Amino acid sequence: MAKPTTGKNAASRRQTPASPSAELLLEIGTEELPHQFIAPALRSLRESAERLFKEHRLTHGTIGTFGTPRRLVLAVQALAGRQTATMREAMGPSKAVAFDAAGQPTKAALGFAGSQGIAVADLGIRRTPKGEYVFAVKRDQGRTAPAILAELLPGLIAGLSFPKSMKWNETGLRFARPIRWLLALYGGKPVPFQVGGISSGAKTWGHRFLGPSGKGSRLGLPVKDLKSYQHVLKKHFVIPDQDERRRLIDKQLDDLARSARGHLHRDEELLEQAVYAVEHPHAVLGEFNPQYLSLPKETIMTAMKEHQGFFALMDRKGNVLPRFVSVTNMKLPNMGLIRAGNERVLAARLADAKFYFDEDRKTRLADRMEKLKGVIFHQKIGTQYERTLRLKELAGELANRLQQAGLPVEPTVNTTCRRAAELCKADLTTGLVGEFPTLQGVMGGEYARHDGEPEEVCRAIAEQYLPRFAEDELPKTQAGLILSLADRLDSIFSFFRVGLIPSGSEDPFGLRRHALAIVRIILEGNLPLDLGKLAVTVYDILLDAGIKSATAAAKADTPHPEVEFILDRLRYYGRTVDGLRDDVMDAVLEAERKRTPTLEDRFKNLPDLYARMKAIQAITTRPEFDPLMIGFKRAHRIVEKERWVQEEVDPVLFQHPSETELHKALDEVRLQVPYAIAQGDYATALDGLVRLKPAIDAFFVGVLVNTEEKRLRENRLSLLCAVDRLFLQFADFSQIVVQGA
Repeated sequence: MAKPTTGKNAASRRQTPASPSAELLLEIGTEELPHQFIAPALRSLRESAERLFKEHRLTHGTIGTFGTPRRLVLAVQALAGRQTATMREAMGPSKAVAFDAAGQPTKAALGFAGSQGIAVADLGIRRTPKGEYVFAVKRDQGRTAPAILAELLPGLIAGLSFPKSMKWNETGLRFARPIRWLLALYGGKPVPFQVGGISSGAKTWGHRFLGPSGKGSRLGLPVKDLKSYQHVLKKHFVIPDQDERRRLIDKQLDDLARSARGHLHRDEELLEQAVYAVEHPHAVLGEFNPQYLSLPKETIMTAMKEHQGFFALMDRKGNVLPRFVSVTNMKLPNMGLIRAGNERVLAARLADAKFYFDEDRKTRLADRMEKLKGVIFHQKIGTQYERTLRLKELAGELANRLQQAGLPVEPTVNTTCRRAAELCKADLTTGLVGEFPTLQGVMGGEYARHDGEPEEVCRAIAEQYLPRFAEDELPKTQAGLILSLADRLDSIFSFFRVGLIPSGSEDPFGLRRHALAIVRIILEGNLPLDLGKLAVTVYDILLDAGIKSATAAAKADTPHPEVEFILDRLRYYGRTVDGLRDDVMDAVLEAERKRTPTLEDRFKNLPDLYARMKAIQAITTRPEFDPLMIGFKRAHRIVEKERWVQEEVDPVLFQHPSETELHKALDEVRLQVPYAIAQGDYATALDGLVRLKPAIDAFFVGVLVNTEEKRLRENRLSLLCAVDRLFLQFADFSQIVVQGA
């Protein structure tokens, strides 16, 4: 008899020895998939398979995924041949309720047995701490893997999601591209099912164009397992493993670059595109007319990348060579035709770029300002011209703030920032940026240089969109940092003001990316800026610009949702970059919220606040930190519960030595801690707080705070209030979670 258990519907599981395992191979054959769809689909395929196997009690070994433009592959090693067997025990009514005095089952017993799918005679009686209860024992030996897989795999395939999907037949299935074949083998035997009108089988298909007699594998290629699958595909000009294709492409690119006496411009995004755009990679070296080298380097490289996916070659000085490398999906005896086609297409793109570049320079950026009145930034926010006016004012204000904060800045930084902000969006009206949108900013800097603008202005315009993604480089100039910061602040606050606030995973305007960029610019640029004052400044500029607050923004959950939105990215940055604990970061931020009700006086000097977070994080590893937090939190709770604000302590009223010791310890650090904080010496400040631990512990052991004698009670509360206020000068330590508590 099993050991008695308590609680209704209590259950236990017993596992039987694992059944023999075998390999599962699943291939989804499709029309050519967009290269950017494949890697995310493979991650989703792996994660979904792991989840389904766990839910259905199928143990397994290593899971691998492979992908090419025409196939998504799942390979699972040592997948159990049968579900793990279980025994479930469900607790029912008490024995007295389930059976009458004669031992006959009542309606309660009959109902319970029926709900569990067993006969009344199979019910058992167990003794529990509550008395004797009826139990139903159900044994589930599990189903075979082939039977389970035939049911699971269609849902696994249909459940894959893509940025864009399509329907191509009457079944209504949505997938990135039409499914043309399905291969499903378990232990070398086919797993039968259907998806989108396609029946699974034991055949794959090779390269679309290459193969025996140049006709490819039109009748399908029989497969027994993963090893034979990889062998037969390679024989038919398909390398299914993306890592192997990457190594091949890398070697071919480097070899061709050396043969051209240059080196490859490394572009991981472009390499990823090449890996997932071909099944049989072969790199081809081409060249273009050196006359196009008069174009800016970024223009040439963008023309290669954006439409053709070509790799640029550079000389030792970093200049573009009149050569390029393309990665094709086939290797022919004579690649001259492909090379000539690539050269012809690139020549046309470069000719277009040169035409636009020459035409654009005929009109000064300053003269393009009027055209920005016809370029809409967003219908609820206004035009790029109106936005330019806001950026000019905000950039100038930011430059002033940095000068006032004593940061070493260039004497003309205010003038530089305002001029750069005035011209920074003008290149949106140029033909070249219209043709290659990713060049916005970069071409603005080039055109400004052509117009004779100061070099600091040109570089700031070119750097305004940095960082473009989380790990991207920051602007290298002060004016570039300020302009990028102004641009992102305006975006976040203006979108929030009109009610376009990101929710869940939805962020169509990339505001989270902008917020993270703000955090990085301020912290890594070490800009002594107060987020609260910045917010008030942006509010005022938007108000003066006539951008009215929408209802959605006015009814936001927090009074300053934009600030909290940026602080949320600060937490993300702290977690991912420095491994900071959430409670540590909240302790510093909550202290700022409590310091003053006025937004303008909150979140002063973000680099300084972040330094406090790192200092607390460092001290949390000390063995006395958690015990200190326990004592402090006790003091904090008492003060908070009593709403006590009086800090004046009368030593005459002390009755126990622990009161004297705590008062003495407070006097020793009361000046040291604030002074260390003011000097930015946070290690010393925290060390002073840690030294209070023995006195705080002794105080709670030696005295009763809530004594009936009023004067003693108030004096002890004041002593604890002084402790609480001292700690609060550094952070709100009540937010700290004591580890293991």
